[in-house]
Formats: sequence, C-alpha cells, structure tokens
Amino acid sequence: MLIIILFIIILLLIGIKIKVEYDKKGSEVKGCLKILIFKKIKIYSRNFPSKDEKIEEDEDEDEEKDTDIKKIFDLAKPCLKDLLDYLKTVLKSMKIKTVQNHLVFGMASYADTGKYIGIIWGVLSVINSMHEKLSLSAEPSFAGSVLDGNGINELEIYPLKVVIPTIRLLSKKEIRALIRGVLDE
Repeated sequence: MLIIILFIIILLLIGIKIKVEYDKKGSEVKGCLKILIFKKIKIYSRNFPSKDEKIEEDEDEDEEKDTDIKKIFDLAKPCLKDLLDYLKTVLKSMKIKTVQNHLVFGMASYADTGKYIGIIWGVLSVINSMHEKLSLSAEPSFAGSVLDGNGINELEIYPLKVVIPTIRLLSKKEIRALIRGVLDE
C-alpha cells in the first residue's frame, strides 16, 4: 500500500504531459489527444472524430435543454475573485512545451478579409511575445469564406501543485452553490 501511495505522489510531482494535434479543413476535423505520464508513457490516446462521437452528437441534438445563463452569472458573481485566484494557481502549475497553431481565414469580401486578417495578425503578435514557446500564425484566403487551421499543442501539468488550492476552493460556500447551480441547469 505504501508503494502505491509513493508511486502516486511521484507521478503527481513529475507531472502529466498532454498533447493535442489537430487539422481542420472545411467541415472535417481530424486530430489526436494523448495523455502521458513520466513524459513518455502513454496512458490515454483518442483520435477524433470517432464513429461513437457522431452517434452521440445526434442524440444530444434531440435532448437540448435551455439553460438560464443569467442565473449562473448571478451565482458566479460573488465568487469571481476566488475563481480568478484559482485560475492563476492552475496556470502556474502548467508548463508550456509547444503551442504551434496556424489559422487560414477568409471572407466573401476581399476588403473584409484584409481588414480582419490585419486585426488577427496584431492580436497574434501580442500573444506570441508573451511566451517564447508560442507560435501562432494566420494567413488570408481570398477564395471565399474559410476558417481552417492546424496545430500541435503540448502542456505539462503538475497536479500536486493544484490539490491544496482545489480543496480550499471547494470548501467555500459560494463555490459549492455555483457548482450545484451549474449541475441543476
């Protein structure tokens, strides 16, 4: 039993690597999600789309349920500071290995394509300067309305750094009320 507990603690200290690769062309999306422990051993892998996902999507369309967004926002408002602090902690427990994404963007009008690709380039240049491992790019397409892309993203997550802040967050009454409200909706 002690060996199992030590193994879990070592696993949580070393971290988990998550790798997502995707390629979107038109309405077709292909990709792969991999979760690795010890940065080498694959414990979960999923290619998408799979045949099971298409069946589930059809079933979900039949069972659509209206959610009251205003009620969820009212529940989230008192605990917004706690959620932001928790998000900062989670972001500190992550290490970016690679984020390479490329966007192909086009609209029916050449002028609109040029205007919006300029805005996209401006935003991407600011984002790329935030971290040395970020490589986000975009190119215009003047062949009609297009929104395609591809990318390779790798993150390392150290779950042990998040355990205590998660317990602290869940111990607050407002957070539990928010979780219950979201589950009820």
